[in-house]
Amino acid sequence: MIIGKTHWIGIIFGIVILGVDFFLFFGENLFYFLIGIAVAVLALPFVMSTILETSQEKEKNEQFLEFARALAENVKGGTPISQSIKNMRSKNFGSLTDNIGKLANQIALGIPMSKALDTFAEDVGSLTVKRAISLIKEAEMAGGKIDNILDSVASSIYQIEKLKKERAATISNLVVQGYIIFFIFIGIMLVMQFKIIPLTEDVNSVGGLNIENPSEIGALGGVGSGTGASSDELSRPLLYMLLLQGIFSGLAIGKLSEGSIKAGIKHSFVMTVTAFLISTGAKAFL
Repeated sequence: MIIGKTHWIGIIFGIVILGVDFFLFFGENLFYFLIGIAVAVLALPFVMSTILETSQEKEKNEQFLEFARALAENVKGGTPISQSIKNMRSKNFGSLTDNIGKLANQIALGIPMSKALDTFAEDVGSLTVKRAISLIKEAEMAGGKIDNILDSVASSIYQIEKLKKERAATISNLVVQGYIIFFIFIGIMLVMQFKIIPLTEDVNSVGGLNIENPSEIGALGGVGSGTGASSDELSRPLLYMLLLQGIFSGLAIGKLSEGSIKAGIKHSFVMTVTAFLISTGAKAFL
């Protein structure tokens, strides 16, 4: 992934927040809350880049569908596929316009079509486009009815994109439910952290006697001794569990709704950052 200007702005801003946090708030409750903000600022540009890449891949698949349809119409009219591709470079295909122009120029320079198509597929980077290009290459080399193959490729891409949209619409309710359940779990964690766990701080004191005092052990009838855990130590595993749930729930949501674990990164980011900031912020300000 190329680090652009926005990435550097996020990195610098995040480092500044970390520096201020360590110098001014180290050891205080606000320290961990500011760490969460700094990490969110540092990671946000990279998460946004992942979201943008996913969106661009979807748009490229849609534009390639239009390109395949237009190419099929040209071939059906009796124009050779190489000349049809060169005719396409003057048309607008959105984010694929430059790639199609490069493909047409390579063919015009005498580069073998199979090699030019391979370069085109690698430049686009979409798995759907790579599979379609592989079929077109095989049909072109076999000398079959290329127009029928192009129609089949266009139909296949259309069906794939249609199924993706239908799956996203069907799963949308589950996505909402996943977020609701996650935020309910955050609420439960806060109740345990601030209402239930503090009650356990008195576990070392029974009937007004301190178990940590060896002289009082006998008076308790053999009750065991030891150093009790603080509320912070008891609530920390809850936070770890919540962060892990946010990471894997987000990845699962992305896989179910968009068919890609990579698409779930944005959900994992939102869940984990929200959980950490709510937990540490409640501790710092309540």
